[in-house]
Amino acid sequence: MNILIADDNATNLKLLRVTLEAEGHNVFAAGDGVEAMLVLEHQKIAAVISDILMPRMDGYRLCYEVRKSRTSHDLPFIFYTSTYTTPSDEKLAMQMGADSFLRKPAPTDKILWALREAMDCPHRPQPARAASAGDVELMKDYSERLVNKLEERNCELQAACEKLFLLNQTVCNRSAQLEQAQEALKKANNELERRVRERTAELEAVNAELETFNHSAAHDLRAPLRGIDGFSAALLEDCAAHLSADGKHYLQRILQNTARMKEIIDSLLELSRINRCEMKLTAIDLGEVARAILEELQEAEPGRKVEIRVAPNVVTQGDERLLRSALENLLDNSWKFTAKKGNPCIEFGVQSETAETVYFVRDNGAGFNMAHTRHLFGPFQRLHSADEFPGTGAGLATVQRIIARHGGRIWGEGTPGEGAAFYFTLRQ
Repeated sequence: MNILIADDNATNLKLLRVTLEAEGHNVFAAGDGVEAMLVLEHQKIAAVISDILMPRMDGYRLCYEVRKSRTSHDLPFIFYTSTYTTPSDEKLAMQMGADSFLRKPAPTDKILWALREAMDCPHRPQPARAASAGDVELMKDYSERLVNKLEERNCELQAACEKLFLLNQTVCNRSAQLEQAQEALKKANNELERRVRERTAELEAVNAELETFNHSAAHDLRAPLRGIDGFSAALLEDCAAHLSADGKHYLQRILQNTARMKEIIDSLLELSRINRCEMKLTAIDLGEVARAILEELQEAEPGRKVEIRVAPNVVTQGDERLLRSALENLLDNSWKFTAKKGNPCIEFGVQSETAETVYFVRDNGAGFNMAHTRHLFGPFQRLHSADEFPGTGAGLATVQRIIARHGGRIWGEGTPGEGAAFYFTLRQ
Protein backbone atom coordinates (compact mmCIF):
# COMPACT_ATOMS: atom_id res chain seq x y z
CA MET A 1 0.00 0.00 0.00
CA ASN A 2 0.94 3.65 -0.42
CA ILE A 3 1.25 5.17 3.03
CA LEU A 4 1.83 8.87 3.74
CA ILE A 5 3.97 9.86 6.75
CA ALA A 6 3.84 13.49 7.93
CA ASP A 7 6.62 14.36 10.40
CA ASP A 8 9.07 17.28 10.58
CA ASN A 9 11.65 15.18 12.48
CA ALA A 10 13.85 13.48 9.85
CA THR A 11 15.08 10.80 12.26
CA ASN A 12 11.57 9.79 13.41
CA LEU A 13 10.37 9.82 9.82
CA LYS A 14 13.23 7.59 8.68
CA LEU A 15 12.69 5.05 11.49
CA LEU A 16 8.97 4.78 10.71
CA ARG A 17 9.66 4.59 6.98
CA VAL A 18 12.10 1.67 7.45
CA THR A 19 9.54 -0.12 9.63
CA LEU A 20 6.76 0.16 7.04
CA GLU A 21 8.96 -0.61 4.03
CA ALA A 22 10.12 -3.78 5.80
CA GLU A 23 6.45 -4.84 5.70
CA GLY A 24 6.32 -4.24 1.95
CA HIS A 25 4.56 -0.86 1.97
CA ASN A 26 5.45 2.08 -0.28
CA VAL A 27 6.04 5.23 1.78
CA PHE A 28 5.57 8.91 0.86
CA ALA A 29 7.04 11.53 3.21
CA ALA A 30 5.94 15.06 4.11
CA GLY A 31 7.57 17.55 6.47
CA ASP A 32 4.26 19.15 7.57
CA GLY A 33 0.53 19.29 6.83
CA VAL A 34 0.90 21.54 3.80
CA GLU A 35 3.24 19.10 2.08
CA ALA A 36 0.97 16.22 3.08
CA MET A 37 -2.07 17.83 1.40
CA LEU A 38 -0.04 18.29 -1.80
CA VAL A 39 0.91 14.60 -1.76
CA LEU A 40 -2.76 13.65 -1.28
CA GLU A 41 -3.68 15.73 -4.32
CA HIS A 42 -1.25 13.94 -6.62
CA GLN A 43 -0.85 10.42 -5.18
CA LYS A 44 -3.23 7.62 -4.41
CA ILE A 45 -2.71 7.12 -0.67
CA ALA A 46 -4.17 4.23 1.36
CA ALA A 47 -3.47 5.59 4.90
CA VAL A 48 -1.96 8.58 6.72
CA ILE A 49 0.33 8.48 9.78
CA SER A 50 0.97 11.96 11.15
CA ASP A 51 2.85 13.73 13.92
CA ILE A 52 0.95 16.58 15.61
CA LEU A 53 3.46 19.36 16.27
CA MET A 54 4.69 20.49 12.81
CA PRO A 55 5.36 23.86 11.13
CA ARG A 56 2.85 25.65 8.83
CA MET A 57 0.10 23.04 9.35
CA ASP A 58 0.09 20.74 12.37
CA GLY A 59 -1.38 17.24 12.61
CA TYR A 60 -4.73 18.30 14.09
CA ARG A 61 -5.36 20.68 11.21
CA LEU A 62 -4.18 18.11 8.70
CA CYS A 63 -6.66 15.55 10.07
CA TYR A 64 -9.44 18.15 9.98
CA GLU A 65 -8.67 19.08 6.36
CA VAL A 66 -8.48 15.40 5.32
CA ARG A 67 -11.90 14.73 6.81
CA LYS A 68 -13.36 17.78 5.03
CA SER A 69 -11.95 16.75 1.65
CA ARG A 70 -14.22 15.06 -0.91
CA THR A 71 -11.40 12.81 -2.13
CA SER A 72 -9.65 11.80 1.08
CA HIS A 73 -12.23 12.12 3.88
CA ASP A 74 -12.44 8.35 4.30
CA LEU A 75 -8.65 7.68 4.56
CA PRO A 76 -7.44 5.81 7.67
CA PHE A 77 -5.69 8.45 9.82
CA ILE A 78 -3.30 7.61 12.69
CA PHE A 79 -1.66 10.11 15.04
CA TYR A 80 1.91 9.25 16.16
CA THR A 81 3.13 11.93 18.59
CA SER A 82 5.65 12.66 21.34
CA THR A 83 4.45 16.19 22.18
CA TYR A 84 0.67 15.95 22.55
CA THR A 85 0.37 12.93 24.83
CA THR A 86 -2.30 13.73 27.46
CA PRO A 87 -5.74 12.10 27.51
CA SER A 88 -7.32 15.42 26.50
CA ASP A 89 -4.92 15.59 23.53
CA GLU A 90 -6.02 12.11 22.51
CA LYS A 91 -9.69 13.09 22.93
CA LEU A 92 -9.26 16.08 20.62
CA ALA A 93 -7.47 13.86 18.08
CA MET A 94 -10.41 11.45 18.01
CA GLN A 95 -12.85 14.39 17.69
CA MET A 96 -10.86 15.57 14.68
CA GLY A 97 -11.55 12.19 13.08
CA ALA A 98 -8.44 10.13 13.86
CA ASP A 99 -8.73 6.35 13.79
CA SER A 100 -5.91 5.75 16.28
CA PHE A 101 -3.63 7.68 18.67
CA LEU A 102 -0.10 6.38 19.36
CA ARG A 103 2.57 7.86 21.63
CA LYS A 104 6.24 7.82 20.56
CA PRO A 105 8.12 5.63 20.72
CA ALA A 106 5.74 2.74 20.07
CA PRO A 107 6.78 -0.86 19.37
CA THR A 108 6.65 -1.96 15.72
CA ASP A 109 3.90 -4.50 16.29
CA LYS A 110 1.71 -1.83 17.90
CA ILE A 111 2.13 0.51 14.92
CA LEU A 112 1.33 -2.28 12.44
CA TRP A 113 -1.68 -3.40 14.49
CA ALA A 114 -3.07 0.17 14.57
CA LEU A 115 -2.58 0.43 10.80
CA ARG A 116 -4.40 -2.86 10.16
CA GLU A 117 -7.28 -1.82 12.46
CA ALA A 118 -7.66 1.49 10.63
CA MET A 119 -7.61 -0.26 7.24
CA ASP A 120 -10.26 -2.75 8.33
CA CYS A 121 -12.67 -0.01 9.48
CA PRO A 122 -12.55 2.72 6.81
CA HIS A 123 -14.67 5.88 7.13
CA ARG A 124 -17.77 5.96 4.98
CA PRO A 125 -17.94 8.66 2.33
CA GLN A 126 -19.78 11.78 3.51
CA PRO A 127 -21.04 14.64 1.35
CA ALA A 128 -19.50 18.04 1.80
CA ARG A 129 -21.37 20.21 4.29
CA ALA A 130 -21.24 23.63 5.80
CA ALA A 131 -19.50 24.15 9.07
CA SER A 132 -21.75 23.18 11.97
CA ALA A 133 -21.84 24.47 15.53
CA GLY A 134 -19.95 21.30 16.52
CA ASP A 135 -17.19 22.13 14.05
CA VAL A 136 -16.89 25.64 15.47
CA GLU A 137 -16.63 24.29 19.02
CA LEU A 138 -14.10 21.72 17.85
CA MET A 139 -11.91 24.33 16.19
CA LYS A 140 -12.19 26.54 19.28
CA ASP A 141 -10.98 23.65 21.43
CA TYR A 142 -8.21 22.97 18.92
CA SER A 143 -7.11 26.61 18.94
CA GLU A 144 -7.06 26.77 22.74
CA ARG A 145 -5.02 23.58 22.92
CA LEU A 146 -2.62 24.86 20.29
CA VAL A 147 -2.18 28.13 22.21
CA ASN A 148 -1.61 26.23 25.46
CA LYS A 149 0.94 23.99 23.84
CA LEU A 150 2.73 27.00 22.36
CA GLU A 151 2.74 28.65 25.78
CA GLU A 152 4.23 25.48 27.27
CA ARG A 153 6.88 25.41 24.59
CA ASN A 154 7.55 29.11 25.14
CA CYS A 155 8.01 28.49 28.88
CA GLU A 156 10.33 25.59 28.10
CA LEU A 157 12.26 27.76 25.66
CA GLN A 158 12.49 30.57 28.21
CA ALA A 159 13.75 28.14 30.86
CA ALA A 160 16.27 26.76 28.38
CA CYS A 161 17.40 30.32 27.58
CA GLU A 162 17.84 31.04 31.28
CA LYS A 163 19.87 27.85 31.68
CA LEU A 164 21.90 28.78 28.60
CA PHE A 165 22.50 32.26 30.03
CA LEU A 166 23.66 30.79 33.36
CA LEU A 167 25.83 28.29 31.51
CA ASN A 168 27.29 31.11 29.42
CA GLN A 169 28.02 33.08 32.61
CA THR A 170 29.70 30.01 34.09
CA VAL A 171 31.75 29.55 30.92
CA CYS A 172 32.77 33.21 30.97
CA ASN A 173 33.77 32.95 34.63
CA ARG A 174 35.70 29.75 33.97
CA SER A 175 37.34 31.39 30.95
CA ALA A 176 38.41 34.36 33.09
CA GLN A 177 39.72 32.00 35.76
CA LEU A 178 41.56 30.02 33.09
CA GLU A 179 43.14 33.19 31.71
CA GLN A 180 44.21 34.17 35.22
CA ALA A 181 45.62 30.69 35.82
CA GLN A 182 47.46 30.80 32.48
CA GLU A 183 48.89 34.20 33.31
CA ALA A 184 49.99 32.97 36.76
CA LEU A 185 51.50 29.87 35.15
CA LYS A 186 53.32 32.02 32.61
CA LYS A 187 54.75 34.16 35.40
CA ALA A 188 55.72 31.07 37.37
CA ASN A 189 57.42 29.58 34.29
CA ASN A 190 59.30 32.81 33.67
CA GLU A 191 60.38 32.91 37.31
CA LEU A 192 61.40 29.27 37.16
CA GLU A 193 63.40 29.83 33.98
CA ARG A 194 65.12 32.80 35.61
CA ARG A 195 65.99 30.74 38.67
CA VAL A 196 67.21 27.87 36.50
CA ARG A 197 69.45 30.26 34.58
CA GLU A 198 70.79 31.68 37.83
CA ARG A 199 71.35 28.21 39.35
CA THR A 200 72.96 27.00 36.13
CA ALA A 201 75.31 29.95 36.11
CA GLU A 202 76.12 29.37 39.79
CA LEU A 203 76.67 25.67 39.16
CA GLU A 204 78.93 26.36 36.20
CA ALA A 205 80.92 28.81 38.32
CA VAL A 206 81.18 26.28 41.17
CA ASN A 207 82.25 23.54 38.75
CA ALA A 208 84.88 25.84 37.25
CA GLU A 209 86.15 26.67 40.73
CA LEU A 210 86.12 22.99 41.65
CA GLU A 211 88.03 22.10 38.50
CA THR A 212 90.63 24.77 39.30
CA PHE A 213 90.81 23.60 42.90
CA ASN A 214 91.23 19.96 41.87
CA HIS A 215 94.10 20.73 39.55
CA SER A 216 95.67 23.08 42.07
CA ALA A 217 95.23 20.61 44.94
CA ALA A 218 96.58 17.76 42.84
CA HIS A 219 99.59 19.82 41.84
CA ASP A 220 100.19 21.13 45.38
CA LEU A 221 99.83 17.65 46.90
CA ARG A 222 101.93 15.90 44.28
CA ALA A 223 104.85 18.34 44.54
CA PRO A 224 105.75 17.54 48.19
CA LEU A 225 105.01 13.87 47.53
CA ARG A 226 107.52 13.87 44.69
CA GLY A 227 110.04 15.46 47.04
CA ILE A 228 109.40 12.91 49.80
CA ASP A 229 109.51 10.07 47.30
CA GLY A 230 112.67 11.35 45.57
CA PHE A 231 114.66 12.11 48.71
CA SER A 232 113.61 8.81 50.31
CA ALA A 233 114.71 6.89 47.24
CA ALA A 234 118.01 8.81 47.11
CA LEU A 235 118.61 8.23 50.79
CA LEU A 236 117.92 4.53 50.38
CA GLU A 237 120.24 4.33 47.36
CA ASP A 238 123.13 6.55 48.51
CA CYS A 239 123.17 5.87 52.21
CA ALA A 240 122.07 2.28 52.39
CA ALA A 241 125.45 1.17 53.83
CA HIS A 242 125.07 3.58 56.74
CA LEU A 243 121.44 2.60 57.55
CA SER A 244 120.34 -0.11 59.89
CA ALA A 245 117.80 -2.71 58.87
CA ASP A 246 115.08 -0.73 60.65
CA GLY A 247 116.10 2.46 58.82
CA LYS A 248 115.85 0.74 55.46
CA HIS A 249 112.45 -0.68 56.45
CA TYR A 250 111.19 2.77 57.42
CA LEU A 251 112.32 4.21 54.11
CA GLN A 252 110.57 1.40 52.25
CA ARG A 253 107.39 2.18 54.19
CA ILE A 254 107.70 5.87 53.28
CA LEU A 255 108.03 5.00 49.58
CA GLN A 256 105.02 2.66 49.74
CA ASN A 257 102.84 5.30 51.40
CA THR A 258 103.82 8.03 48.95
CA ALA A 259 102.87 5.66 46.11
CA ARG A 260 99.55 5.01 47.85
CA MET A 261 99.01 8.73 48.30
CA LYS A 262 99.52 9.26 44.55
CA GLU A 263 96.87 6.62 43.84
CA ILE A 264 94.43 8.31 46.25
CA ILE A 265 94.97 11.71 44.56
CA ASP A 266 94.35 10.13 41.14
CA SER A 267 91.19 8.46 42.47
CA LEU A 268 89.92 11.77 43.89
CA LEU A 269 90.43 13.45 40.53
CA GLU A 270 88.61 10.63 38.75
CA LEU A 271 85.65 10.86 41.14
CA SER A 272 85.40 14.62 40.63
CA ARG A 273 85.47 14.24 36.83
CA ILE A 274 82.59 11.75 36.64
CA ASN A 275 79.85 14.21 37.60
CA ARG A 276 81.22 16.99 35.38
CA CYS A 277 81.95 15.24 32.10
CA GLU A 278 79.42 15.46 29.25
CA MET A 279 77.59 12.23 28.47
CA LYS A 280 77.29 10.96 24.90
CA LEU A 281 74.64 8.25 24.65
CA THR A 282 75.17 5.55 22.04
CA ALA A 283 74.32 1.88 21.60
CA ILE A 284 76.92 -0.22 23.43
CA ASP A 285 77.34 -3.98 23.82
CA LEU A 286 78.30 -4.41 27.48
CA GLY A 287 79.16 -8.07 26.85
CA GLU A 288 81.84 -7.13 24.31
CA VAL A 289 83.20 -4.45 26.65
CA ALA A 290 83.38 -6.91 29.56
CA ARG A 291 85.11 -9.51 27.39
CA ALA A 292 87.74 -6.98 26.23
CA ILE A 293 88.46 -5.88 29.82
CA LEU A 294 88.89 -9.47 31.03
CA GLU A 295 91.22 -10.22 28.11
CA GLU A 296 93.38 -7.25 29.13
CA LEU A 297 93.49 -8.48 32.73
CA GLN A 298 94.44 -11.96 31.52
CA GLU A 299 97.24 -10.55 29.33
CA ALA A 300 98.61 -8.61 32.33
CA GLU A 301 98.76 -11.84 34.36
CA PRO A 302 99.14 -14.69 31.86
CA GLY A 303 100.05 -17.12 34.62
CA ARG A 304 96.57 -16.97 36.20
CA LYS A 305 93.88 -19.43 35.09
CA VAL A 306 90.41 -17.91 35.55
CA GLU A 307 87.11 -19.29 34.25
CA ILE A 308 85.40 -16.48 32.34
CA ARG A 309 81.66 -16.35 31.57
CA VAL A 310 80.34 -13.41 29.55
CA ALA A 311 76.77 -13.14 28.21
CA PRO A 312 76.59 -12.24 24.48
CA ASN A 313 74.56 -9.43 22.86
CA VAL A 314 74.01 -7.32 25.99
CA VAL A 315 73.18 -4.12 24.08
CA THR A 316 72.01 -0.99 25.87
CA GLN A 317 72.15 2.81 25.59
CA GLY A 318 74.77 4.77 27.53
CA ASP A 319 78.02 6.68 27.57
CA GLU A 320 80.59 4.15 26.35
CA ARG A 321 83.54 5.71 28.20
CA LEU A 322 81.74 5.90 31.56
CA LEU A 323 80.18 2.43 31.35
CA ARG A 324 83.54 0.96 30.38
CA SER A 325 85.05 2.63 33.47
CA ALA A 326 82.29 1.13 35.64
CA LEU A 327 82.86 -2.37 34.25
CA GLU A 328 86.62 -1.98 34.58
CA ASN A 329 86.25 -1.23 38.30
CA LEU A 330 83.83 -4.11 38.90
CA LEU A 331 85.79 -6.68 36.90
CA ASP A 332 89.13 -5.50 38.29
CA ASN A 333 87.70 -6.06 41.79
CA SER A 334 86.57 -9.56 40.83
CA TRP A 335 89.98 -10.28 39.32
CA LYS A 336 91.71 -8.98 42.45
CA PHE A 337 89.49 -10.74 45.02
CA THR A 338 89.72 -14.14 43.25
CA ALA A 339 93.55 -14.08 43.27
CA LYS A 340 93.75 -16.48 46.23
CA LYS A 341 91.03 -18.83 44.97
CA GLY A 342 91.97 -22.29 43.69
CA ASN A 343 89.34 -22.34 40.92
CA PRO A 344 88.50 -18.67 40.27
CA CYS A 345 85.42 -17.83 38.21
CA ILE A 346 84.24 -14.41 37.02
CA GLU A 347 80.89 -13.89 35.29
CA PHE A 348 79.17 -10.97 33.58
CA GLY A 349 75.53 -11.40 32.64
CA VAL A 350 72.04 -9.94 32.47
CA GLN A 351 68.68 -10.95 33.88
CA SER A 352 65.18 -9.52 33.50
CA GLU A 353 63.17 -8.73 36.59
CA THR A 354 59.61 -7.54 35.87
CA ALA A 355 59.87 -4.34 33.81
CA GLU A 356 63.59 -3.62 34.29
CA THR A 357 66.79 -5.24 33.07
CA VAL A 358 69.43 -6.07 35.69
CA TYR A 359 73.12 -6.49 34.80
CA PHE A 360 75.58 -8.22 37.14
CA VAL A 361 79.24 -9.03 37.77
CA ARG A 362 79.71 -12.14 39.92
CA ASP A 363 82.76 -13.98 41.27
CA ASN A 364 83.63 -16.72 43.77
CA GLY A 365 86.39 -14.76 45.49
CA ALA A 366 86.87 -13.32 48.96
CA GLY A 367 83.33 -11.98 49.24
CA PHE A 368 82.25 -9.68 52.08
CA ASN A 369 80.02 -9.56 55.15
CA MET A 370 76.51 -8.26 54.31
CA ALA A 371 76.47 -6.44 57.64
CA HIS A 372 78.89 -3.92 56.13
CA THR A 373 77.03 -3.20 52.88
CA ARG A 374 76.43 0.44 53.91
CA HIS A 375 80.18 1.00 53.48
CA LEU A 376 80.41 -0.59 50.01
CA PHE A 377 79.98 2.53 47.90
CA GLY A 378 81.54 5.15 50.18
CA PRO A 379 84.74 6.78 48.84
CA PHE A 380 87.85 5.09 50.27
CA GLN A 381 85.78 2.67 52.36
CA ARG A 382 87.46 -0.73 52.40
CA LEU A 383 86.15 -4.07 53.66
CA HIS A 384 89.56 -5.74 53.30
CA SER A 385 92.98 -4.53 54.44
CA ALA A 386 95.41 -2.99 51.94
CA ASP A 387 98.01 -5.61 52.85
CA GLU A 388 95.60 -8.41 51.91
CA PHE A 389 94.21 -6.80 48.72
CA PRO A 390 95.73 -3.59 47.25
CA GLY A 391 93.65 -0.59 46.20
CA THR A 392 92.36 2.80 47.36
CA GLY A 393 88.71 1.86 47.95
CA ALA A 394 87.42 4.42 45.42
CA GLY A 395 86.39 1.95 42.69
CA LEU A 396 82.84 1.17 43.87
CA ALA A 397 82.18 4.85 44.65
CA THR A 398 83.14 5.61 41.06
CA VAL A 399 80.84 2.87 39.76
CA GLN A 400 77.91 4.16 41.83
CA ARG A 401 78.28 7.69 40.44
CA ILE A 402 78.43 6.39 36.86
CA ILE A 403 75.32 4.25 37.32
CA ALA A 404 73.48 7.16 38.97
CA ARG A 405 74.30 9.39 35.99
CA HIS A 406 72.67 6.76 33.78
CA GLY A 407 69.49 6.87 35.87
CA GLY A 408 70.08 3.45 37.44
CA ARG A 409 70.89 1.92 40.81
CA ILE A 410 73.49 -0.54 42.09
CA TRP A 411 73.63 -2.97 45.00
CA GLY A 412 75.85 -5.80 46.14
CA GLU A 413 75.51 -9.24 47.71
CA GLY A 414 78.29 -11.31 49.19
CA THR A 415 79.34 -14.10 51.54
CA PRO A 416 82.81 -14.14 53.17
CA GLY A 417 85.03 -16.69 51.43
CA GLU A 418 82.38 -17.62 48.84
CA GLY A 419 82.26 -14.62 46.52
CA ALA A 420 80.37 -11.47 45.70
CA ALA A 421 77.91 -10.19 43.12
CA PHE A 422 77.16 -6.62 42.10
CA TYR A 423 73.89 -5.83 40.32
CA PHE A 424 73.01 -2.60 38.51
CA THR A 425 70.29 -1.16 36.30
CA LEU A 426 70.31 1.55 33.65
CA ARG A 427 67.61 3.93 32.43
CA GLN A 428 65.73 2.12 29.66
